[in-house]
Amino acid sequence: MSQETAASGTTTSRARAVWALVITSVAGFMAALDNLVVTTALPSIRQDLGGALDDLEWTVSAYTLTFAVLLMFGAALGDRFGRRRLFIAGLAVFTGASAAAALAPGIGSLIAARAVQGVGAAVMMPLTLTLLTAAVPAARRGTVYGIWGAVNGLAVASGPLIGGSLTEHVSWHWIFWLNVPLGLVTLPLARLRLAESYGTGARLDIPGTLLASGGLFGIVYGLVRGPADGWTDPVVLTALSAGGALLAGFVGYSSRAAAPMLPMRLFRSRAFSGINAASLLMFVGMFGSIFLLSQYMQGVLGYSPTEAGLRMLPWTGMPMLVAPVAGILSDRIGGRPVVAAGLFLQAAGLGYMAWVATADASYAVQLPALIISGVGMALYFAPAANLVMSSVRPQEQGIASGANNALREVGGALGIAVMSSIFSAQGGYESAQSFVDGLRPALVTGSAVVALAAVAALVIPGRRGAGHPATTAGQEPAAVLETASR
Repeated sequence: MSQETAASGTTTSRARAVWALVITSVAGFMAALDNLVVTTALPSIRQDLGGALDDLEWTVSAYTLTFAVLLMFGAALGDRFGRRRLFIAGLAVFTGASAAAALAPGIGSLIAARAVQGVGAAVMMPLTLTLLTAAVPAARRGTVYGIWGAVNGLAVASGPLIGGSLTEHVSWHWIFWLNVPLGLVTLPLARLRLAESYGTGARLDIPGTLLASGGLFGIVYGLVRGPADGWTDPVVLTALSAGGALLAGFVGYSSRAAAPMLPMRLFRSRAFSGINAASLLMFVGMFGSIFLLSQYMQGVLGYSPTEAGLRMLPWTGMPMLVAPVAGILSDRIGGRPVVAAGLFLQAAGLGYMAWVATADASYAVQLPALIISGVGMALYFAPAANLVMSSVRPQEQGIASGANNALREVGGALGIAVMSSIFSAQGGYESAQSFVDGLRPALVTGSAVVALAAVAALVIPGRRGAGHPATTAGQEPAAVLETASR
């Protein structure tokens, strides 16, 4: 009888883990997809809704801005009031805002809907990883994170393909309608299949929330407006300066506060600091490169949005094949070597692409660079999630996920801003050769930044047996990397 009970418990636990993986992967896919899905639809949106170039840019920036600014706040709300409850609320807001965006009668209402989408995504995205961690045994987290990371990596990288294909063959409205049935199916599943969990139970840190949100708003606003308005524009300079000052104030406040939203002591862990630095730098290189390469394939090589997206599949689709394997490897040998190897490969792939990019480059010449970059990106995504979550106490995993996601978003905005500026300084859109003249130094920069990310990953401590982060209230979190135990 006891064996039957144990077997039943094991089956129930496995089913809960599978459902958590499915639900959080779908939600994460929806949130990550909307970062870049709109970019290839902008000409069609302008034709239907009107608006100046500045308005079109805000259909992308409004989502990025609210998403990045509220990530840590969303994680803190989940820790305080229930992660499943806030996840469902965020998913409901995101789904409703997606429908509003699809039905938008004008450019202003579309921008507003995109901003609300970002709010919903900011609440649900960091909680996907926390809920998944709570549902999966420690020894299997690397494998599960691999699948979760594959889906999220695919969403980020395939945004231009999905947006372009839907716009070209159906309508730009469907880049938003796509989220609605996914959300409507996922909402009841989340209510029925996810277990509720909480963080520390501390009261919300209002001063810390205001400082962090204000600082992130200034930084991200300055980064998304800098390439369009100019880096010497008074508004851009003010936003960057004020944002930097508020973030400095947030660090100072959190170092002294009794129960801060993001305890600064977490950064004394080489594991936590190293993986967050690597994540920030990786997204700088990856987002900036995808942003320019999708334009290169269409504007210079003459592919349609769908054709360009299909030709980038060796890069963008590789996470679906390699990331689960990377998760298993991280369970066996630890996350640091897998993440570092992936980042070095992605840096090599970007450098190779910079070398072969010409105004009439054949696809065969580009293919090795795309494959190398894709394998590298896949090796990064799975173990990175494990490294983040295993470097802190279980009750602090929600805010750790929120902080890591916020840094990724800032990295993405920074990557597009920096690489666009390098592109504009060295080339432009005047001719195919001019575009290549700007693209190549930008890709070299992206390669160098991702190589720095690999160096940051090597700073992470090596695996120390099967230990777990400390959970006793008075202890510092152990600087262990993996939650895998056998």
